Amino acid sequence: MKALVETSNQEVDSSTSVKGDAGESEAVLQELQRILASRYFRSAGRSRQFLQYVVQQKLEGHLELLKERTIGTEVFRRSPDYATGDDPVVRVQAGEVRRRLEQYYQEAPSDSPVSIKLPVGSYSPTFHWASDKGSTSPDPLPVTPAVAAPVTAPVPQTRIRTRQWAIAVACFLVIASVAGIVLFTLQRPTHKKTILEEFWSPVFATQQPVLICLAKPVVYRPSLGLYERYTRTHPGTFKTEVERYNHPLPLDPADKLAWGDMIINTEYGVAIGDAYAGVSLSGLLGQIGKPSQVRIGSNYSFEDLRNSPAVVVGAFNNRWTMDLTKNLHFGFAEKDGTFFIQEQTPGGRAWALNPGDSGDDYSDFAIVGRILDSRTGQFIVIVAGVGGTGTQAAAEFVSHREYLEKALRDAPPDWQKKNLEIVVETNVTDSVAGPPHVVTAYYW
Repeated sequence: MKALVETSNQEVDSSTSVKGDAGESEAVLQELQRILASRYFRSAGRSRQFLQYVVQQKLEGHLELLKERTIGTEVFRRSPDYATGDDPVVRVQAGEVRRRLEQYYQEAPSDSPVSIKLPVGSYSPTFHWASDKGSTSPDPLPVTPAVAAPVTAPVPQTRIRTRQWAIAVACFLVIASVAGIVLFTLQRPTHKKTILEEFWSPVFATQQPVLICLAKPVVYRPSLGLYERYTRTHPGTFKTEVERYNHPLPLDPADKLAWGDMIINTEYGVAIGDAYAGVSLSGLLGQIGKPSQVRIGSNYSFEDLRNSPAVVVGAFNNRWTMDLTKNLHFGFAEKDGTFFIQEQTPGGRAWALNPGDSGDDYSDFAIVGRILDSRTGQFIVIVAGVGGTGTQAAAEFVSHREYLEKALRDAPPDWQKKNLEIVVETNVTDSVAGPPHVVTAYYW
């Protein structure tokens, strides 16, 4: 590998990467995998993403990509024009990575051929080789061919003493600089996770994307034959598929239909509340730097839920919600055509839409579940309302820091390690869900 000489203040890179030496690049990648598998990085999703990105770009020589804005865009899904001054996600995560690397190397195996460091004030990692432990240079210097040494006159003692003095001064400056960096690192305030980050932190325990699972109930539509019969008595109507999709068929309520007049529509069916929830959740996961995939209807199975963390959206129209909540403290129930949330204990409470509501002003209810040890073996979040507005409010609840902070203010101190269910209520006006608020909660 060509020379790479770095100090605490500047970097001089004569080759821009270690790509030219496959052996050394492979050694760095192996060390990276050991670091990521350690207890300091194993469940720290953001730190893993950050370190993987900067090491890979350094190895490939893409030093121009190791800038705050670029890292924010590529790793943490920020928009290209985001304000780095207002959003310190890259700076905060760089500090977290430095702290974790320091902890890791305090107990790293002594036979590791290379160590990876992230200098303070830089996003470009350095690679320190075991053979250079006695040197202040992080990467090996080039070896020049041996040549016969010319015969020279003896060096005067004054020159030798001057050289020794210069070396001593240089060593002192290096030690002072390193001591200053260590002191700054120790005194630097650590980033305290927000309630929102703590709520969602289990999704980073795996590199698999989060599945946002939406339901797709059975939906029927008039058959082409029924449209044609109507057209014969009302010429010029419903001649195109665009008209059929965008205008209701105004049949007389007394008209009789055969079962063959209705067909199953396989392309439509996601409820409005579920769709709004899916958009909110996808946006949230993008903000916290966790990839996600939207799955609809039969496009996901129990096997998928076993392989990835998931957010299950919707209640009575989603069989997986009904299955996952059937043995929890709060579950969903139906009686005499009424849907409600039931506290599944003797004499338990219930929350339902008021019978006879016109649909303009009423209260809707939802369950927010955070299940660490679901029977899928993966982290599961449940976002499900009695009605569509309840589901929408539940998604808003888990996507906003202020709602979670207020809800978890009286939670047990170790709630992060517990399963939880929260019943939330939203006041609906003109079919629009209002802000969610907590009715009750249960932890176990």
